[in-house]
Amino acid sequence: MLKVIILTIIQCFFLATAQVCFKFAVQKIDKIKWEWSYFSDLLTNWWLLLSGIFLILATILWGYILKNFEFSIAYPLTAFAYIFGMFAAIFIFNETVSITRWIGVSLIIIGTFFIVK
Repeated sequence: MLKVIILTIIQCFFLATAQVCFKFAVQKIDKIKWEWSYFSDLLTNWWLLLSGIFLILATILWGYILKNFEFSIAYPLTAFAYIFGMFAAIFIFNETVSITRWIGVSLIIIGTFFIVK
C-alpha cells in the first residue's frame, strides 16, 4: 500500500509541476494570431516545453500505477495534487489562500485516507 501512495504522490508532484510551468507558459503567450511569429513564439516557449516534459513523466508514472495497482485506490490518491497546487499558489504565485480552501482540501485528503484504509 505504501508503494502506491509514494508513487502517486510523485505522480501528483509531476502533474502539479506541469501545471505551474503551463501557467508560466500561457502568461508569456500573446493573443492568438494566425501568423508565423505566434507559432514561432510557441515553439520557443521553454515553459511550455517543461510543462510537456513533466506531463509526459506524470503520464508514464500514472500508466505504471494503473497497471500495477487497483484503480479504486490509485485514482482517489490523485487528490494529493491539490496540496501541491495550494503550495504552488502560495509560494510561487504569491496568492492568498483562504482558510476555507484549506479546509476543503483537508476534507478531500481525509477522504482519501478512508478510501485507502
